[in-house]
Amino acid sequence: MNDTSPPTFLKTSALNLVALPAFEDNYIWMLHDTQQALVVDPGDAEVVLEALQRLSLRLETILVTHHHIDHTGGVDVLRDTTGAMVFGPLTETMPEPIRRLEGGDKVQAIGLTFNVIDVPGHTSGHIAFYVDSVEGVPLLFCGDTLFSGGCGRLFEGTPAQMHHSLTKLAALPSHTRVCCTHEYTLSNLKFARAVEPNNAELIQYQQECISKREAGVPTLPSTIARELQINPFLRSDQADVVQAAQQLDPTATDAVAVFTAIRQWKNNF
Repeated sequence: MNDTSPPTFLKTSALNLVALPAFEDNYIWMLHDTQQALVVDPGDAEVVLEALQRLSLRLETILVTHHHIDHTGGVDVLRDTTGAMVFGPLTETMPEPIRRLEGGDKVQAIGLTFNVIDVPGHTSGHIAFYVDSVEGVPLLFCGDTLFSGGCGRLFEGTPAQMHHSLTKLAALPSHTRVCCTHEYTLSNLKFARAVEPNNAELIQYQQECISKREAGVPTLPSTIARELQINPFLRSDQADVVQAAQQLDPTATDAVAVFTAIRQWKNNF
C-alpha cells in the first residue's frame, strides 16, 4: 500500500473519502471537501497531520467510536495542533476535553449530519456514526464493531449485545458504504469460508479481495449488501451458519446462540 498517497474511495464535486493507513493494519478514515476535513478514530496523529498538509486541509472535526488506544492515541495532538472539535462515546474513558454522544444524538461536521448509533459489544460504550447521504451514498463509520467478513472481539460486551448491535447495522440501507477500521478482511474471509464453504458470493468476494491486496489496494470500504451475503456474523439465521454453529453447540438454535458459537470458534480459529 502506498502510504504517501492513500486511495480515494468516494470522490465527488464536493466530498472525498480517504483511508489513511496507520500502524500495522488500521485505517484512519478522512472525509474532506478540499478545504475542511474530519477524521475518524485517529490513533496516529502524524499520519493525519501529513495528510492535512499534503492536501492543504483544515481539520474541523474528530469522531471517536471507542476508547482503545489505536483509535484515540492521536486525539490530543490533533486537537491541540488544529483546534478540531472532538466527539466520542458518552460512557467511555476518552482524551478530554471531548463532547460526549450516545445513540440518537446528531453531529454536524463539514456540512453533513451524522447520526450516532449505540453499538456495544466490542467495548461497553462503543458508538458508530452514520450519514444517510454523501452525494447520494450513505456512509457508516463503525469502528471495531463490524469488519468485512467479521466483527470485533467481545472485550467488554456480551454476545447478545454484539448481536443486537450488528442487527442495527445490518438494517441500514443496502448500499451503505461500510468504513471499518482494520484491514482484517482476508483472515476474516478464511474463517467465513470454514463456516460456509459453499457460499458462492463469499468465494467470489474472497478472490476479489485477494486480488486487491496483491495490488496493494485496501479491501474497504465494503457495503451492507455485501456483508449480508458473506459475513457469518450477520447470517445467524442462515441454514448453513446454523448447522456450523450446532456442530460446536448442539443447543444453538436461536440467533444469539448461533452468533455466540461462531464468535467463540473465531476466537480460537
